[in-house]
Amino acid sequence: MDQRITESSSNYDGLEKMSVAELLSNINREDKTVPFAVEKALPQIGKLIEAVVSKMENGGRLFYIGAGTSGRLGIVDASECPPTYGVPHGLLIGIIAGGDSAIRKAVEFAEDSTTQGWKDLQEHEISDKDVVVGISASGTAPYVIGALQTCQKNGIITGCIACNQNSPMAAASDFPIEVVVGPEFVTGSTRMKSGTAQKLVLNMITTTTMVKLGRVKGNKMVDMQLSNNKLVDRGIRMIMEETGVERSVAEELLNTHGSVRKAVDFHTGNQ
Repeated sequence: MDQRITESSSNYDGLEKMSVAELLSNINREDKTVPFAVEKALPQIGKLIEAVVSKMENGGRLFYIGAGTSGRLGIVDASECPPTYGVPHGLLIGIIAGGDSAIRKAVEFAEDSTTQGWKDLQEHEISDKDVVVGISASGTAPYVIGALQTCQKNGIITGCIACNQNSPMAAASDFPIEVVVGPEFVTGSTRMKSGTAQKLVLNMITTTTMVKLGRVKGNKMVDMQLSNNKLVDRGIRMIMEETGVERSVAEELLNTHGSVRKAVDFHTGNQ
């Protein structure tokens, strides 16, 4: 494996001597480099997405599996898809080393097991219809690597999001994504640039997948769950924009049909 860039020394030193303004300016300077690193990985990201879409079109699911910050980011991304796109819970599943308690509080040594990741996937009756994406900034988390290796042995498509090149996790992935953002502002603090890079890639994976699965019409989340007043208001405005009806009519359509898509389709079908 190449040098673990995620662990290499920061380009900055004497952080404790910097003013608040200097700290912010330098952190921001480093953060600006992240999208350019992601851009270089777009072909890799695209190949993984095509595999995910193909599997989902045939009844498969997408799993994210990670430890620490990486695991939390996967859980956030997976959990936001049902309310945003109206897909069922369980279509996208985030798994973290140490279980749900690790979402809020670090579980010591949870990422060091080479067998627990596969056991956690088995609880969801994982099969070769699914895709499993490992997330690890260093690409060396045994929990994730072990899970991906066992997935490959069982004919399950694997991918990963790493911030080092040629990592063991990438070696266990059919569709590796490597976004090399360089040394962190605080040496080894991969919740910073690496975490930002992972979040950007996760956004791309799920957003593009949902678009290709028909969950977006034009540029709107027509299948979103109407789970609060803000979203109900957004739904009403979306119907007004799509159909040209007045607000009272749009509100009635939404109340009757329960979703923006159904309301618009009903109105359009009756024109």
